[in-house]
Amino acid sequence: MKNFAKIGFVGVGAMGEPMAACLRRAGFPVTACAHRNRAPLERLIAGGAVEAADPAAVAAASDVVITCVPDAPQVEEVLFGARGAALREARAAGGTVGDGVTFIDMSTISPVASRAFAARLRAAGHRFVDAPVSGGPARASDGTLTIMAGADDADFERAEPILRAMGTPFHVGPVGLGATVKLVNQLIIASVMLANIEALTFAKAAGADLGAVRKVIVTATGSNYLLENWLPKTWFAGTFEGGFAMDLLRKDLAAALDAARSMLVPLPVAALAYQLYTLQSAEGDGALDYSAVAKFYERIAPKQTGDV
Repeated sequence: MKNFAKIGFVGVGAMGEPMAACLRRAGFPVTACAHRNRAPLERLIAGGAVEAADPAAVAAASDVVITCVPDAPQVEEVLFGARGAALREARAAGGTVGDGVTFIDMSTISPVASRAFAARLRAAGHRFVDAPVSGGPARASDGTLTIMAGADDADFERAEPILRAMGTPFHVGPVGLGATVKLVNQLIIASVMLANIEALTFAKAAGADLGAVRKVIVTATGSNYLLENWLPKTWFAGTFEGGFAMDLLRKDLAAALDAARSMLVPLPVAALAYQLYTLQSAEGDGALDYSAVAKFYERIAPKQTGDV
């Protein structure tokens, strides 16, 4: 892949906008279209990106098309909808049909869906890399995301310079394994968050000072990233705004459970986690950070004086 391939970007939301901005800062020409609102696109245009009318027009102007949307149905629409980026005629303005496009899907979706999209795109003469990310908007902004890439060797080699502009890519195997590794991460954080909150609720009910408990545990074998870095900014700070939306985590857990079911792999802890997050989402907290599941524990635990 030439160093400054023309990049198309569809899905310039909370993650996609800073990721596209990183590509611009690295010198890549970027063409993008609005997905849900224009404000992020306008900011990217101010930074040198070019606007296109729809995903088909994005692909027409691009060698590589990156998608970063909520779930598989949105990827389907972006790629194969009425004005989808995978339309053969979309290449008319940007090259010949034989050129093909390298599609990089950076959404978090089921590995089953990733492999299905890859098969359809390859049949049309395109390439596909599934490359979901971890790190949140802050790390997307400074280009330090962890990127899990599933692709054949040649396609990863083509995509790697582009991915490096947004973070650290890891080639974890063929298409589908990028999504699989991301879901592994989601399974872990979903359960670790619950373990933290459940244990701290136990400590609080016993009358312990949670600040003191945390100070000890972050130096002990129970230490983890969420306890050390995430909960002080959310539950401990008395806010669940921003962060990673509970309903997005629920979507990821559902994808992992579906994939596991197809492989006959039991995930009992993940199934329970999904139900607990769903209970809190049903209270109207689905758009809040997933640490808002602490509200469930606070409702059922004995009341103690003092705050978290």
